[in-house]
Amino acid sequence: MSHPSRPVRHLPPPLGMTLVEGGAEFAVYAGHATAVEVCLFEEGDLDGVTERRIPLTEHVHGVWHGFLEGVQVGQRYGLRADGPWRPSEGLRYNPAKLLLDPYARAVEGDVVWLPPVFGHQVDGSLTGDDEVPGTDDSAAFVPRCVVVDDRFDWGDDVRPDHAPADSVIYETHVRSLTRLHPEVPEELRGTYAGMCHPAVIRHLTELGVTAVELLPVQAFTSEPELVKRGARNYWGYNTLGFFAPHAPYAAASDPQRGVDEFKGMVKLLHAAGIEVILDVVYNHTAEQSRRGATLSWRGLDNRAYYRLDERGHDVDVTGCGNTLDVRHAMVCRMVLDSLRYWVQECHVDGFRFDLAVALGRGRGDDYDPDHPFLVALRTDPVLSQVKLVAEPWDVGLHGWRTGQFPPPFSEWNDRFRDTARTFWLQDLAAVHADHPGHGVQELATRMAGSQDLFGARDRGPSASVNFVAAHDGFTLADLTRYNTKHNEANGEQNHDGNSSNRSWNHGVEGPEEALEPLRRRSMRNLMATQLLATGVPMINGGDELGRTQGGNNNAYCQDNPVSWLDWDLEPWQEDLLATTAFLSHLRREFPALRQRSFFTGREVHDDGSTDLGWFDAEGEPMRSPAWEDRSTRTLQMLLNGAWIGHRSVLIVMHGGAEDTKVTLPSVPGLTAYELLWDSAFERPQPTGEPIEPGKVSVTAASLQVYRAADPT
Repeated sequence: MSHPSRPVRHLPPPLGMTLVEGGAEFAVYAGHATAVEVCLFEEGDLDGVTERRIPLTEHVHGVWHGFLEGVQVGQRYGLRADGPWRPSEGLRYNPAKLLLDPYARAVEGDVVWLPPVFGHQVDGSLTGDDEVPGTDDSAAFVPRCVVVDDRFDWGDDVRPDHAPADSVIYETHVRSLTRLHPEVPEELRGTYAGMCHPAVIRHLTELGVTAVELLPVQAFTSEPELVKRGARNYWGYNTLGFFAPHAPYAAASDPQRGVDEFKGMVKLLHAAGIEVILDVVYNHTAEQSRRGATLSWRGLDNRAYYRLDERGHDVDVTGCGNTLDVRHAMVCRMVLDSLRYWVQECHVDGFRFDLAVALGRGRGDDYDPDHPFLVALRTDPVLSQVKLVAEPWDVGLHGWRTGQFPPPFSEWNDRFRDTARTFWLQDLAAVHADHPGHGVQELATRMAGSQDLFGARDRGPSASVNFVAAHDGFTLADLTRYNTKHNEANGEQNHDGNSSNRSWNHGVEGPEEALEPLRRRSMRNLMATQLLATGVPMINGGDELGRTQGGNNNAYCQDNPVSWLDWDLEPWQEDLLATTAFLSHLRREFPALRQRSFFTGREVHDDGSTDLGWFDAEGEPMRSPAWEDRSTRTLQMLLNGAWIGHRSVLIVMHGGAEDTKVTLPSVPGLTAYELLWDSAFERPQPTGEPIEPGKVSVTAASLQVYRAADPT
């Protein structure tokens, strides 16, 4: 509402709640509404008995706004919007429903899944007629927005700003990482404060991690289907607020302190040289389809915020019931404002965009790399300077777009994942059964940075985020123990999760003591492949400990030891941890493993040496017949570091089922090698002894790393 002492605005104030002298200015987009009210509540009022409704009387360009006298930090509030109820046109206004401010910077409480939270008429089973408006008031069953103070003592905080080529990303879950950590105080386990505890930071730095990529930390809720069966959405891909940190992850119960705790986590991780990348979900929201709840965007302007067809039904390319319509200017602005908030106010260092193809679908519903939203990200003076990582697919038509995002995006490289698994697991299983595999040609392409995918537009190998396991799918250990998924605990009759995993149980499904040595070697092969390949490696949190989920490859609803990292390590797990740290150290030590541009294969020195060489098991340059032979199981990759003033590195990959002899290549300027690492070793044990080019023994299904011996 207007205030007699304040000038009338010709343009609306910033969207959301902005504290000013004497109160707050507020603005919200509700383009087809006929009335909007701000609803103020006293702290602790979960039933809505203290609700005061203040109409917003000013509106322009679809934005309703006004000055709210006396509003200050800690104020609880929500919104109500009135307007036409015409579902066939996508309009679903219902003033009986209390709505969240899309720009709220703190959200308190959770959704209580009862009929009043639905904008349409439903029964006790939460099903009904989505054409008929519901009349029950939802205030007692939905969360509140909370006004917070953005000020925070950042001190001398400096972003680590690691070059992508020098980065090692660690994908993890705030709660999973520390829920069972014995050195983290119990009251801090599973929280933002626990995430930055000295014991956790020590683990990350010793592992060589330069950035943590956190599963969603924006406010989210669980789907009603999960709640009905006594489960919850654990991963968080069900957003309720794009500006608010998820309150249950804070050790502090007060909303202001929770926001500050998140910022404090970022500050302490930065002090340790670790960047913070957020996994963000702007492709859909927790409101699901038109048969879902009315919690925020649907009640403010369903037709603007969501993609709809000509019947007013949701166009779903996310598999979650709805798709945010970033083609709409105000929706695009909301997402960009949210991203800038996390960078400018919370100092995060980048984002991984869930189902990023959904954000690039244009008017024809096809993916467009020059979509206005993607152009805005690339040109924004703030967002273009942080790390942008795309999950390059969605579930819509032609949804797989690996390699098709514009610079400066990097992408999760599923082709790398599948190729590494195929060579070390699926093809090895085939060889044991006397069947041919897929050869080594694609493995070489992936190890060299996937130029076939990322060579256009000067993107470089750092556009490829190389991984063999992630939160979605088998863990590293489970890839070696299970041929099929075992998701029965999720309550979906094992129908959920991917059925194509390219895994290999080595002969027996599940734990089997006699097979564990072979399985551990396979784990080491996969870990080395992702850490030594050209590109940006990403470790799935807990894989360095051999974490298992018991064959569950879709643990999205498992807030229990299935998902939590167990820090009570057996000797073999300590060995795997030491191995991972050692491989990460090798990556840091040798610039040849951290190329910023693609290899050319051309001579780089007068002695005739090339920047990259491929050799067969006899130490001879790879030729067409060997490249094309699907039975080829040995490949040597020589990365020349001498021409840039560093040591050269040789990687020997042998995927055969039997021990063999391999001839190390003889090349100009290289007189001897030193064995640095062998995946046949349970624990790293470099010899440091020079080996002249010639035959060496290689264990079945193993990977070796050599460096050029010191010429002196």
